[in-house]
Amino acid sequence: MPDKKQGPIDQQLQDLNKDGVDHCRSVKRMKHSIKTAPSQLIFSILWMAVCAAVLTLNGDAQTGAWLMPSHDEQHSGLSTVQSQALGTIHWQVPVDLSPPNGTITVHYGSPLVTAANTVIVPVKAGTNSFRVEAHNGATGQRLWMQKTGWQAPEASFVPGLGPALSSNSLFVPDIAGRVLVRSSPDQAKGTVTRRYFYGAKNFRKNPTVYEQNVQINTPLSIDATGNIYFGFLVLGPTPINLQSGLARVAPNGVGTWVSAAAASGDPLITQVAISCAPALSPDGSLLYVAVDTANLEGNFGYLLALNSTTLAQVGRVRLTDPSSGMDAWLFDGTSATPTVGPDGDVYFGVLENPFPNHNNRGWMLHFSSDLSQTKIPGSFGWDDTSSIVPASMVSSYTGTSSYLLMTKYNNYADVGTGDGKNRIAILDPNATENDPIIPSVLVMNEVITILGPTSDKKSGIPGAVKEWCINTAAVDPFTKSILANSEDGKLYRWDLTSNTLSQRIRLSKGIGEAYTPTVIGSDGTAYAINDAILDAIGTKAQNDASQP
Repeated sequence: MPDKKQGPIDQQLQDLNKDGVDHCRSVKRMKHSIKTAPSQLIFSILWMAVCAAVLTLNGDAQTGAWLMPSHDEQHSGLSTVQSQALGTIHWQVPVDLSPPNGTITVHYGSPLVTAANTVIVPVKAGTNSFRVEAHNGATGQRLWMQKTGWQAPEASFVPGLGPALSSNSLFVPDIAGRVLVRSSPDQAKGTVTRRYFYGAKNFRKNPTVYEQNVQINTPLSIDATGNIYFGFLVLGPTPINLQSGLARVAPNGVGTWVSAAAASGDPLITQVAISCAPALSPDGSLLYVAVDTANLEGNFGYLLALNSTTLAQVGRVRLTDPSSGMDAWLFDGTSATPTVGPDGDVYFGVLENPFPNHNNRGWMLHFSSDLSQTKIPGSFGWDDTSSIVPASMVSSYTGTSSYLLMTKYNNYADVGTGDGKNRIAILDPNATENDPIIPSVLVMNEVITILGPTSDKKSGIPGAVKEWCINTAAVDPFTKSILANSEDGKLYRWDLTSNTLSQRIRLSKGIGEAYTPTVIGSDGTAYAINDAILDAIGTKAQNDASQP
């Protein structure tokens, strides 16, 4: 991760839009037969039932789709299909057409995968221009391309474009705070419409003002009934006096919004935190999002629980450092988002204050569903969205929790007392141990951890290893494993039964870069971003695979 030694830096109407649709000829999709052993089939059926019961995922997710960053509206990271072995790279596609030289300070948007195995790839096409591409998941063949006028909000690391899938449509952030809706994402041709959370009539009256002054600043999240949620910034005056805040757009196109100040009940709050995708409770009634004071001196913020229909506040908690009691910092370079457990508990990563008294690890804060109770924190969180791990995946676990958390667990070399022994970890959210950095603080108990495998000789610290390079990891309950990237340029499978890195594949020579997600597609292909390239990884090379 770059610059760690430097520390953190100072509604209703829809317009038909045919522009930007690639009318390439239809591509014949390949049919694949999958032979599954009876025991695997039984396990698959049982696991799908569990996912449906405890996570309330969108219907598409139960057929193997990866609908939004971290898989679903609870940001669980849980796959509903078994991942293929990490045998070879099937195909590759760039996610940045002009990547920076050297360290890459860009949070590239998460790929998405439809149930029919179309891969949606957010692409940074220029200095601050973006598009989405759809690729055949089996071959890598590009099916279509859609331009968007969305621009990344100003931040220490460039935020990524955050589209989402729902009801056979793709939703993409666009300019002016609007959302593009591309129908039939599995087809080469589709209709594109536009939705405005503040009303299409208002936009039409003065489009230039809205294009210049309204900007989506988070990935999109969509609930099980098709409501879209996202944060937005207002950079200048608008005729209807918009203020930076949170938007909701219903399936019929009707939009509502609330300012960050009003939602929090604090006039000092100025925005939804950069890159903080909203999350929803398992029953869909509560919406969770972080808000903060932007880059003001003394930055602070809240985690909010809002009524998902009205956006009225149900609960709030001021985010504080569990060691010092001071306001935690919501660094604009992070891509951390809330994770909601099957029991409704909420987890959100922040940076420590004072910095870097926790070795730049931050904390994974932990709250009850209504945010009224602060619970056991995790010992790492600053740029991490934790993933949900059913306790049955870890055979060595003997505790009482029904689920565990997977997080990054780096201990950066030369930051505070950091020794460079960077790990990933499975944590028990309901059991404690003394924090490994600040022992006076009780944190989530380490169930198992694993050290990065590649020496970091450049650090000059004996025993230091390359850091893990994920902001959210894919969990495969079928193989009881986790897929995670490292800055050594490799993707690893962490086997939770043997606590070993049982598979690995090289994606690049290794590079310092902003953290990236891992994803499992509907046919089990693994997707990982390294050195500005999206790699599709699976069991064996396919004869017609291409590298567009």
